[in-house]
Amino acid sequence: MSETLRLYALKGAVTGAADGIGEAIARTFAKHGADVLAVDSAARRVEVALGRVKGISTLVVDDDSESMPDKFANAVRERLEGLDILVNNFPAFADLASDDPEGEGRFEPWLERIVTMTGSVLSLLKKSPAGRIINIGAMRSSFGRDGAQQFAAAEKALAQLTASQAAEYGAFGITANYIQPGAIMTAASRIVFDADKSFRDDCIKRSAAGRLGEPVDVAKIALFLASDDSVFVSGTGIVADGGTKPGSG
Repeated sequence: MSETLRLYALKGAVTGAADGIGEAIARTFAKHGADVLAVDSAARRVEVALGRVKGISTLVVDDDSESMPDKFANAVRERLEGLDILVNNFPAFADLASDDPEGEGRFEPWLERIVTMTGSVLSLLKKSPAGRIINIGAMRSSFGRDGAQQFAAAEKALAQLTASQAAEYGAFGITANYIQPGAIMTAASRIVFDADKSFRDDCIKRSAAGRLGEPVDVAKIALFLASDDSVFVSGTGIVADGGTKPGSG
């Protein structure tokens, strides 16, 4: 099998797929042979971004609707007829406010959404010979200048949840891992960086790579975690921040 088809005949679902990291993951999975269901809210117009990409179908859901998990699970069954890879990416969490230094009560709904969405398709993942759960962390927790405490708490909570998923579902051949993005240039983060160029410059200065990350940098990690290459990797996280220069942490 060629290198470009590392996910040949696999079926994946990606939430938060209209732009940024989610879009890059959906495109990368499709490029490598997977059938992908790209999911996002109506306001983010996922059908415009990905509706014409070969190997990708789109689903518009209301994030706040109680019926969202059922609608999502039904679409997975009808369109993909099974599921091998679930990417839980909810970028709306990235707007945590700095006026809540402990972040109390702010990220519990985010974690609950991951639990609910995973639970809605768990029976399908259990039937897969290579089930994968990939959780995407809240951006800026590695480089955040404001609200660092709650972002650090969010990353810790996600790590604990992912480890729990790995332990609980491992008997079914399912792996669960998370990716922790650093300073990644997306449409949402561009607004932040444009409003505070000193923050952008500080992120670049602190990065050992000497640049901001791109969504595809995260997508390549997701590809590894979705593929057979990661079959013995579970319950852990990979940080995508280009490294940190000594003394700048």
